[in-house]
Amino acid sequence: MLVSGPVTLANVTALLEEGRRHLAEGVQTVDLNEVSEMDSALLALLLAWLREAKARDQAIAFANPPQSLRTIARLYGVDRLLPIS
Repeated sequence: MLVSGPVTLANVTALLEEGRRHLAEGVQTVDLNEVSEMDSALLALLLAWLREAKARDQAIAFANPPQSLRTIARLYGVDRLLPIS
């Protein structure tokens, strides 16, 4: 699954549902390479998808995260929870 464009409070709900559909289809990698803008909503989104995957007993990984995501995750102390490649 490829996430592209902005990921902010304005569109995170739609992305959450889209990701849930992809997880139900068996997607295991989310590519963040084309995220153009983000706020803390991206971190919340990834944690929600991670919870959803774990509830399904399914693996998920996040590829090509923006550096700002790594910084926010570290700031909030959840960087070790995210399977980032």
